[in-house]
This record gives sequence, C-alpha cells and structure tokens, in this order.
Amino acid sequence: MVVGTLFALLLAPCLVTSQQRVCLDTDYYFAYTECNAEGSRWRVAIPHAPGVCTGLPEPVQGTHCSFSCEAGEFLDMRKQECKKCSSGSYSLGDGVRFNEWNSLPPGFATMTFKSSFGEDLLDDTFNCSSSHWMPWQHVVASNVDECTASLVYSVDLKKPGRVSFEYQYIDASIFFEFFVQNDQCQAVTSETDSRWLPHTQNGEWQTRNVELQAGNNVLYWRSTGFMLKGRPKPVLIRSIWISGVAYTSQCFPCLAGTYSKEGFSTCSPCPRNTYSLKGASSCLKCNDVAEYAELGSAKCKLRPACTDEDYFEVHAPCDHDGMTQLTYRWVEPKFCREDLEGAVTLPAFEERHPCPPCNPGFFKNNDSVCIPCSNDSFSDGTSECEPCPAGTEPIRGYEFKWWNTLPDVMQMTCFNIHTNHCRSVDDGWNLAGDNIFTSVGSADDDYLILSLEVPGFRVPELDYRDGQAVGTITFVFETICSEDCDFFFMLDSGKQVSKLVQTWHGSNEKQSFKYSLSTNATTIFSWAFQRSSSTNDTRKHISDVAKIFFINVTNVLDGVASYCKPCALGVDTRSCVPCPSGHYIESSSRFCLPCPSGTHLTNRHASGIAACQPCGPGTKSSADHSTCFNDCSYAHEHFNFNYVELAGLHTKLIGPHFTPWGKKYFHSINFSICGQQGNELASCVDNITLLSTDSGSESISRGLICRSNVVLSDSHSVTLSSQSIILADWLVGVSTNDTLGKGMAASSELFSSSSFPHIPDIIHFYRSSDATPSCQNGRKTTIRLRCAPDRPIDGEFIAPRRCHDGTCDGCTFHFLWLTPAACQLCSHEDVQIIEEACRGGVQKIQHIWKKPHICHGGLSLPEDIKQHCQTMSWWMRVGIWVGTFLGCLLISLTFYFWKRNRKLEYKYSRLVQNSNGKENEIPSADSCAIMEGEEEDVFFSHRKKSPFYKLASKKLNYESDADEREAFGKSMD
Repeated sequence: MVVGTLFALLLAPCLVTSQQRVCLDTDYYFAYTECNAEGSRWRVAIPHAPGVCTGLPEPVQGTHCSFSCEAGEFLDMRKQECKKCSSGSYSLGDGVRFNEWNSLPPGFATMTFKSSFGEDLLDDTFNCSSSHWMPWQHVVASNVDECTASLVYSVDLKKPGRVSFEYQYIDASIFFEFFVQNDQCQAVTSETDSRWLPHTQNGEWQTRNVELQAGNNVLYWRSTGFMLKGRPKPVLIRSIWISGVAYTSQCFPCLAGTYSKEGFSTCSPCPRNTYSLKGASSCLKCNDVAEYAELGSAKCKLRPACTDEDYFEVHAPCDHDGMTQLTYRWVEPKFCREDLEGAVTLPAFEERHPCPPCNPGFFKNNDSVCIPCSNDSFSDGTSECEPCPAGTEPIRGYEFKWWNTLPDVMQMTCFNIHTNHCRSVDDGWNLAGDNIFTSVGSADDDYLILSLEVPGFRVPELDYRDGQAVGTITFVFETICSEDCDFFFMLDSGKQVSKLVQTWHGSNEKQSFKYSLSTNATTIFSWAFQRSSSTNDTRKHISDVAKIFFINVTNVLDGVASYCKPCALGVDTRSCVPCPSGHYIESSSRFCLPCPSGTHLTNRHASGIAACQPCGPGTKSSADHSTCFNDCSYAHEHFNFNYVELAGLHTKLIGPHFTPWGKKYFHSINFSICGQQGNELASCVDNITLLSTDSGSESISRGLICRSNVVLSDSHSVTLSSQSIILADWLVGVSTNDTLGKGMAASSELFSSSSFPHIPDIIHFYRSSDATPSCQNGRKTTIRLRCAPDRPIDGEFIAPRRCHDGTCDGCTFHFLWLTPAACQLCSHEDVQIIEEACRGGVQKIQHIWKKPHICHGGLSLPEDIKQHCQTMSWWMRVGIWVGTFLGCLLISLTFYFWKRNRKLEYKYSRLVQNSNGKENEIPSADSCAIMEGEEEDVFFSHRKKSPFYKLASKKLNYESDADEREAFGKSMD
C-alpha cells in the first residue's frame, strides 16, 4: 500500500496544474515504509487525497523498526519523538489493548463452521452462519451452540512480544482453546501451557499470557458447544492486550465511566456517585440527594425509594452477659431514599436474648467470645473444653451449625461478571443464628460466594494410599427461587484448577450433601448462588435465597474436636498411635490388631473386632485388610471360571449417543473388574484440563468404576473428555444369582438371553458412596460376565437396550460383558479322542474339542500322539492259522469219504447182481481169492485201528446189516 502511494507521488509532478496549492499539515499524514533486512525504514508523507495539493515533505530516515515508546506515550511522527498522552487518553507504548466491546474492534473477525469433533453429523439444514462471537457491553461472548466459532485477530510484531487476555470459562459443555499461528501458518505452542484453557470458578476471571514471535501472528480464540442438557453459559473475554508492535502514533481515549491524567497507560474507573463521559480527564459528581452512580458509571441514576430488600438482619455479637439481639442494617453502599413516598425505614432493634451456644470444638470465654479448644481437649460447644480421657484421642474437624459470627476460616464475597464488582465485597451472605443466607446483592446476576479454607487433612503416611478418601465434607442447604436460580458447590485442591462438583437449579427442599476427598492438600470449598444469568436494570428475583444450615468437614489438620474416641496405644509409650491400614483397636488391650482373613476394616477409628466386616461372596480381603477384591476366578457347583485375562484396567466406549443438535459423543467407562488389589484405580478426567502439560492442573476422579463423556476428534490428536462421575468405590460381591442382598440386584431381563443357558453369568456387584441430590445413598453398578466363545478375549461391552446410558434411574448402572473368558474352564470332558487306522506300522491318535466348543482356559488341548502298531494282531494270526488248518482238514475228509463211498457203491452193486440170480437164496461168494483192485481192503489185525477205520467199519457194518435185513424181508415174503 505504501509502495503504491509512493508511485502515485512520483507521478504527481506530471499532474500538477496551476490550480494546485501548497499542501498544509492537515492535507497529509506520516507513515513508515516496510522494514528492510537491516531493520531500517523511511518516513514518508501520504496525502489524504492525492492530487489536491503539492509540496509534500521529502522522505527522511525513520526510526529503527524495533523502536517503541514507553507506556503512556505515543510517537510524534512529525518530530519522530515520544510524547506523553494528554489527559483523558492512554497508551500502552509498544502494545494495544481491547477492552471496549460495543462492537468488534478493527482487525478482529469471527469465523464459524460445523464442528470437526467426531463425524460431522449435524443435519445439512443446520445453519451455523448465525453462530459467532458476540460483543456484549464490556465483554465478547462465545457461541452457545454445537458449531465451532473462532475469534481471530492478526497482528504484525516488529519484535518479540506477548498477548494477555482475561477470560471466564465456567461451563464444561463448551470446549475452549487458544492458539497462535505464525506467518508460515505453523502453530505456536508453549512448553508449559496447553492450547486448552482450564475452567474458572463462578465469578472468577483468569489471565492467560502467551509469548509471541516477531512477524505476523494470527491469534485464535475457538469455542465449540457440546450440549447434553440445557443451554450452556458462554465463554467471556473482557480484555486483550498485545505487546511488541512497532509504535503507536496516537493515544486512545478513555471509555465512559473512566478517566486518566497526562501520561497514563491505563484509565481508572470513576468512584461511586461520580460519572464521566468518553475521554474524560476527571469524574463529575452526582447530586448526592437525588442521584447515585455505581463504580465506573457513565451516568447518574435517580435514587429509588427504600424497600424491605434494601436492608438485612444481623445478629449482634454476644456481649459480656452472653446476650445478643437482632438488628438491621442498610445494604451498603446505600442508594435508596427514605424520604420518598412509600419508602420504608429500618425496623427497631429487637429485644435482647441469650446467645446460641458455640459451634462444637469451641467454648465461650469471659467476654462471651467463642474460642477453639486446645489440641488434646474437646467440647460440644455448650460447656468448657475437657481433656480427652486416657486411651482416647480427639477427632478433629470443622462443624458449623450456629451462625452468630462468621468463622475465621470462612469468607464471603460478591461478584458480577459484567461490572466486576458488587455494591460491597462483604455483602454476599448474612448470618441468621441457625443458618447463613444469601444477601440481596446489587443485581440478579451477581454471584454471592461463600468460601471455606481447609489447610489439609490428618492422614498418617502409613495409612494413606492413592485414591483413598482422606476426608469428607457434609452440608445441609435449602434454596427458595421464583425461577431459574443456580446454586453451585465447587472446590480448589492443591494445584488443581477449580472443580465444579455439583449444581442445583431452582428451588430445592432442605437436604444434605456429602462429598469425599482423595487429595491431601490445602482445599478451598466454595458455595455460589446466582438468582438469574440474565442482565437487567430492574430487579425481578430479590426474594430468591439460598440457605446453609450445617457444614461438617472431617479429619481436618489443625481442626477442633467435638468428641474423643478410643485410640490404639503404643507398646512402649502407652500413648495414642495411629493403627496401620486394616488394623482395628482391641477393646481390652488398646493395641492395634489386624483384621482376620476374609474381612476388611470399615473405619480405622473403630474399636473392637466388629469393625472388621466380612467380605462379600466371591471376594477375599486384600493383603492389608483394607478392602475386598476378587482374584478373577469363581466356582459354582460343577462349573469353574477363571478370567484372570480380564484383570487390570479397561476402557470401554458405550454409544454412540447424540445431543439434541446431532453431535455424536460416547460414554467412556473405565473400570477394574476384579477390584483394586495389585491394580491401579480407574480414572476419569473431569474436563479438558487433561490436555494441559502440567499434570498438577488435571482434575481427575478415581474409583473402581468411573464414567465420562468423550467426543472423539478427527482433526485433533486427542479425545475431549468431561463430566466424569464415580460409579463404584468398592466391590460388594460376586455371584451367579441376580440378587446379592442389601438392595443389590441385576435383573436378567435387561439383556437378551444367553446362547448357552446352561452356563451361568458371573455378576460383579459394586457400590459407590458418592452421594448426589438424586442418589442420596450413592450409586450401584453391576457388570455381568457372559460366556461368548466366538468373541475376542476383550469381548463386547454393552449397556441395556432400553437404558442406553447404562442406567434407567441415574443411580443404578448395569453392563454386560460378552467374552470367552467368562466360559467355564476346559477339562478332559471337553476333549474328544480319535484313533486312526494303523498305516505302515504307525497309528495316530488325535485330540479335538467337542462341538460346540464353549470352554476357555484350564486344560490345554493335548498334542496328537503317534505310536507304532502291527497290521494284524496275534489273535488274528492264530485265527487265520486255525481257519486254514480246519479248511485243509475239511477238504481232506471230503476227499476221503468221497473215495470210500465209491468203493462201497461198487460192493453194493455186486451184491445186488448176485441177489438177483437166485431167489430166496443167500448169495455165495464169487471167489475166494482177492479180486484185482481190492488189495487196499485187506487189513491186518495186529495193526492199530485208526479212528477213520473204525468209523468206516461201522458204516460198512451198518450197510451190510441193512442189506441182510432187506434180503431177509424178501425171503419172508
């Protein structure tokens, strides 16, 4: 731009006419050319309207590019010297500040697009064009929908600088990040700070500082909504300051309601009952009688008539006689008028009455002032402090139930986001004897804050484990609201950022809330009440109020004691000593004794063996008897299960689910299925401070089971997580029945029936003591392990179909884990043996699983066996030999009898021939000699007769007798 202007100036002499006049100082302004490689530049005069005049000053050598004026000064370009800002204006020297947001300042832009977290599931008709950062009085506010909106500012730094901004970020339903890109479009990251900003407490502003490099820097403030319920509260930015610019050639006027003197780098707000216009060097007074003005006002307002809401009751401190009375005081500073028609006046003082007793652990001195008891004494608040009896120790804590004076460890404040103040910093809450309640405040959107600081907790080193509760806080409260008021409970612990523990909307009946702490560090508890988030000039909800009746914090370091309990005695010193974890105090000897096996200690301060409660079914006590766990195995009748492969921590995603705007998110379930023994506790990040490189700023919830909402990111390398809750603190028991007693039940109707009904499900029952207004008795959780041999070992983790969040009532959670590890252990009964035929002298014996194969672990499948074998067995061989012999014998006998038969037939035929010659005569022998061919029929009597000879002889005799009988019969005829 400057180069083009110079080119026009070079051509200007050619265009000069007789009508052109000599340029005046008002016809042009000075500017610097671009810096060269050596950091030098030229100062040139640029006309407001080229060609109107002639005789512009010649270019001269300018200041070095790194030159800048001090804060409260500006660079006079004519003389190239720094001068002080005049009254009513200010300058940052080498920086610029943006704190007026009636509109977006020049150089700022807002960009909007659909969210890139997870799949882009927003409907195509969903319009993000109206979603952007909005200037709003003294702040600029982020979008509150599920689009992604960026507030962008580009600045060219001539030297390394810094950007600082104040922000308020109280709603975890919005993800808020800040990052910088340089002129190469590379992200500029900090080694100590994350691009994801931590949350702030209600009414609190935090400052983020980021170093910038020389050159062009593009600053991005980006927000993305994630709305599961209701409309979130926007992120607010009220001031942005950037240093490292080359120079400023003018000072900026002060905003209305502020003023400055000569050479000021900032503008100061006008005091109360004064006002100023823009660019004022001083503030003007209002008419004290008829008008008033808040701090930093741009105009005066008429004083209204006083009402009942302009004063509050105060319990006067106890006097020497132990008496008090109820008095009334105007809300300070007082803006109302008592002399107007209809105005009220302060009520008269009430009569004196006896003071309430002191809080437990305190006693009244002679001046009726409550004083804390000494270290080894106790008091219930109604009497003097008494020393603890021998063998006992004081149980220290804070217990506040009387509210005549504010305890020293508590503070009350009032804060407003837009005005950054209330009427008075001390009018947040009022004392009312048996309760402390919120004051009127100055506006409906004020945050009325009550804080309690605890220096730490009395936890012996030998009894402390990571994740174990070190103390508890219990309070009783009530809210009375006409519309949408909010009551918040928050805490700051150690280096962690503020954590919003619980929020109550609208009216709430008198109730108790309990919270356990697992971090032993200085902790600040805060209660905040806001009548309405809307900003109005008129008050609509003055009568809305929050009351706190009772606060009790246990195990407080340097606390006071309201009672003493029996303690364990040292063997040598006979003085109280802390019992190790899992040890109880023996009633008679006062020594520490370990709990028996199979039991766990419920209260380390309890005495007697009754403090050791038996572990639930299917569980056993840990090594120190402080808790019960399951060793990832279970035996049921003739079934044996071992799922040690599931030991350790697991993370499962339930979903996806969708917000009303279509955003996809998941429930992340982190858990330890078998308990804590030897395992780390499951942890869930409460918000996106997980992304901070400073581990001390993480806000993490730990337990056996916890759940958080996560949004998977496609464009980021991280997963955003928020809104974590603890579902389980301890394992109650393991069973195959749907009920375990003590209100523990897991309905089998929530899930579809098993494919193997003869194999029972293994159900783990858990409980949590983390009470909430909707779950007064804490939460219950069941995880049902079901045999699924066709799944991978990690299996499938599902929630009930009709309760897709895992819970139908918000207090009881049920999950089903389909895994082969839940099948019974394999045994010999599950193996089938197959013997193959003998081939080549080798026989193979195979082992295979019986179908269907529904066991896991246990017996491993035996390897196949190869053994030598014979083709035919010994008995088979004997049978073959015997069969062969009998066959040969049968053939021989057949041949023998066949041949014998032929001879007998021959003889018979001869006899028949002879008998036919002479009738009725006995046939005679044909010859006495042996006929030819009959030699073989001659036998000698001295030879031994064989069995075959005898058999043949009998046959011949029989046949001969038959012939004779037949012949004799014929002769008789």
